[in-house]
Amino acid sequence: MSATRRQMLARTGATAASIAFTGAVSELFTGTATAAPRPSGSGYGPLVTDPDGLLDLPRGFRYKVLSREGDRLLSGEGRVPSNHDGMAAFAGRRGRTHLVRNHENRVTAPIAVPVVPGLTYDPMGKGGCTALEVDGRGEVLGERVAIAGTAVNCAGGPTPWGTWLTCEETEDRAGTNGYTKDHGFIFEVDGADPHRTGAVPLTAMGRFQHEAVAIDPDSGIVYETEDAFDHPFGLFYRFLPEKPRGGIGSLRAGGALEAMRVPGVPDLSTVQEPGTAFDRIEWVPVPDPLADGTPIRYQDFGPKGITHAQKLEGCYWGEGCVYVVSSFAHRSEGSAADHYGQVWKYEPRRRRLTLVIVFGPDTDIDLPGESPDNICLAPSGGLMVCEDGGGAQHVFGVTPRGAVYPMARGAQNVGTPERPEWGEFAGVTFSPDGRTMYVNCYHPGTTFAVTGPWR
Repeated sequence: MSATRRQMLARTGATAASIAFTGAVSELFTGTATAAPRPSGSGYGPLVTDPDGLLDLPRGFRYKVLSREGDRLLSGEGRVPSNHDGMAAFAGRRGRTHLVRNHENRVTAPIAVPVVPGLTYDPMGKGGCTALEVDGRGEVLGERVAIAGTAVNCAGGPTPWGTWLTCEETEDRAGTNGYTKDHGFIFEVDGADPHRTGAVPLTAMGRFQHEAVAIDPDSGIVYETEDAFDHPFGLFYRFLPEKPRGGIGSLRAGGALEAMRVPGVPDLSTVQEPGTAFDRIEWVPVPDPLADGTPIRYQDFGPKGITHAQKLEGCYWGEGCVYVVSSFAHRSEGSAADHYGQVWKYEPRRRRLTLVIVFGPDTDIDLPGESPDNICLAPSGGLMVCEDGGGAQHVFGVTPRGAVYPMARGAQNVGTPERPEWGEFAGVTFSPDGRTMYVNCYHPGTTFAVTGPWR
């Protein structure tokens, strides 16, 4: 699950960060069999300073740089693009792993995803995905463009059939920023053979500021979050595909897009008590999924209106439910109430929405606290959480019992000695065998493989 912006919040003496939350932490760990909660300690010990100044890890762990912004792609297609973001790992043949990595490139990005025939949507778009093939020893066997010509590829989600859905977090139209086509779509990417999927927008899934997706493997329904930057804020959607059985290319057949309405709750930020549940959740057809005239969140959903939330970001599927994160809410920006992060659980069979966790204010140095960015289920149980904000940046682990511990700290100063800055982490994911944690540094774009005595 990808969650969003900086603070998980329960105090750990090993770092200056503080993390505090209320609610049923164990709810976050009801994922797949490979993420079954198991008893575990409170971490792997203090972080050891990296003499090379890249990544601090606990003793016994080591990292390898798989890819770095500006290096030559092994395919010969150009240079490794900027702004490494969301990522997923898929099992390949002979013990290999395929990584599909987003590049959240706007028109100002220093290094664009190279234009490749058959894999480019809009030649003026600088975003897209690259794919890496890694063998069992951690050697990179291949690195190539997987899709190009898209824009602001932030997060997304894996499909049950082993492809990646990459999401554009923009609503720019053709003619804006030099684009030749409309943007704001989801694209399917096959990391093993990108030409199987090409660069085809899944238009029926809506045109808006996409963040993440999660798929119900039984019904095939796709849940989508919208990270809108202005008020009224984003919506939570579901897409009912015409071909629910799935498979590469099946989502192109179209379907129906609906938005969630919580009766009597126009803004989720007003709900502050963990355990609060709403039954009889309604799903309302989206009047104009392509947003030809008006962005979806501004459209007329009838006299009852629709339910909005600021910073709807990560979502993932587990135990027959979809979990959704609202990163934060600020009254000063238009929300009805303030919070530092919420995790919601939606149960499709019961049509019930429950507030599971509320994050508390961060007391880290300099910042009043934001919320976590990318989150993934760890194979030994618990979560790995990427920070995204100012000051030192970490990957934190959270055990099923709620203990928070530091797993990695960025050591690359991308600011100045007077005003140091560290690139945020993103795209944390594990290899199919659970022995390697992959994680990106957003800037300077770097992909790390972390191995060691994982429990």
